[in-house]
Amino acid sequence: MEKNRIPPGQRVTTKFPVLHEGRTPVFDEAHWDFSVEGEIENPIKLSWKEFLELPKVKVVSDFHCVTSWSRLDNEWEGVLFSEIARMVRPRDTAGFITVDCEQGYTTSLSLDELMDDDVLLAYGLGGKPLPTEHGGPLRLVVPKKYAYKSAKWVRKLVFTREKELGFWEKRGYSDSADPWKEERYS
Repeated sequence: MEKNRIPPGQRVTTKFPVLHEGRTPVFDEAHWDFSVEGEIENPIKLSWKEFLELPKVKVVSDFHCVTSWSRLDNEWEGVLFSEIARMVRPRDTAGFITVDCEQGYTTSLSLDELMDDDVLLAYGLGGKPLPTEHGGPLRLVVPKKYAYKSAKWVRKLVFTREKELGFWEKRGYSDSADPWKEERYS
């Protein structure tokens, strides 16, 4: 039942509004890379081609924006976060991940939150490449959180011991970002 999928204070839209701070970056496949570092055993740095060779999945999930809209049944394609974690082997000291993106945008989540089976680094949406305005070439998708935790234009993951507040969290948005509890602001 659709009603049970809509968090309090949200309204459903079939559109996909574009919201972000700053300009939309230009994707240059020849110079793009993705890296993972920090409290891990096996740091990695991958080209776009190498990233696309990782095991891919499709995940259908709902998307909830802090500005009160929800878009249902989004079909994302990409790499599960748990696959990345398996590759890099987090140390016991790793409790959090800071997500570094183009233009200095960051957010941070716990390792436990990111290990959910619906969290992925997406490069596809609806059977097509993820449009740049929606975070392409690579976006984190965390369905159980407000969309500012689903960071656009991801370039690096840093496994950390301590939680680091991200771009919006430093500006008064909730760090827990749970749409079911309406945790919009701190």
